[in-house]
Amino acid sequence: MNRKLMIWMVVPVLLTVMYGCPKKKPATPPTDIPIETQPVTPSTPPPTDVPDTPAPVVEDPVEDPLMSADMQVVNDELRRRGFSPDIYFNLDDSTLSDESRERLARNAELLRAQPQFQVTIEGHADERGTNEYNLALGERRANAVRDYMSSLGVDGGRMRTLSYGEERPVCTDNDESCWSQNRRGHLIITGRANVG
Repeated sequence: MNRKLMIWMVVPVLLTVMYGCPKKKPATPPTDIPIETQPVTPSTPPPTDVPDTPAPVVEDPVEDPLMSADMQVVNDELRRRGFSPDIYFNLDDSTLSDESRERLARNAELLRAQPQFQVTIEGHADERGTNEYNLALGERRANAVRDYMSSLGVDGGRMRTLSYGEERPVCTDNDESCWSQNRRGHLIITGRANVG
């Protein structure tokens, strides 16, 4: 055999053995072509013969805030229901205004519906005047509120009066707008009465 022919036959075999077959690279999609996908929906609808059973409704017993042992909670709830804790007075006066009477009428209505509560009525005055005068004025204001509430059907045994005079101001500025806030009767639920 011709030597040239033999080289031509052996060289491709040697090259194949030495370098092997070229491996194919995995095809990657080009990044500039948008690919849209759609979710696969089942061809058959889910079975409808299974009835849905609603979860049992468990009602939490909501406690009435008026039943709370915390008197602050009781006072807050009464205010939410329309109870007016403060009744205001004119300078050197313990006479109830028409507006005060309307507020006290609403308070009396709420208290008649809740006979278990005891009420303290505090009398307050502004800083003008002597301590003795302001204590006496605070007492007259608290008594005016108590007497009017009694006339509206609130048992007088449930109400207690107390005068602070000028000792517990809600505002301490030295002007009329502040003083007018301190001339008041303040009603607060302080306990429970023995009902029964």
